[in-house]
Amino acid sequence: MTGKQSVVRFSVSLPPSLMREFDEVWKSMGYKSRSKAAHDAFRSLISEFKWMRKKAEKIIGAIVLLYYVDMPSLLDQIMHVQHRFEDVICSSMHVHLTQDKCLEIIAVKGDAQEIKQLTQELMIKKGVKQLKFAAMAP
Repeated sequence: MTGKQSVVRFSVSLPPSLMREFDEVWKSMGYKSRSKAAHDAFRSLISEFKWMRKKAEKIIGAIVLLYYVDMPSLLDQIMHVQHRFEDVICSSMHVHLTQDKCLEIIAVKGDAQEIKQLTQELMIKKGVKQLKFAAMAP
């Protein structure tokens, strides 16, 4: 990156309780300034909006999947879906939580519609207890 980007300064009106809570959160997270914390919060909001409204053509992010391994053929189904979407899956990590519970973290990059289809196909599998997608602005 060449040079420093310019910034825009503006005022925001917030209820005192919300401001106190925001200050507590960004400080406990280790941010050095309120501005950096607000910047990251804005970026997160924009990424989620683009993802939900299909405004982004390309997107990066992570799918976090919690599931139980005692469901017949669930592991094979999850692996089969991942192989069908290998053009948008960069990497995955499998974590054993308990004897019958696992966490799968799948890093994705590519076409937003294809990634959305991947998340939907994984979400509907019987035995998948929870799925979250964290979108990032590329």
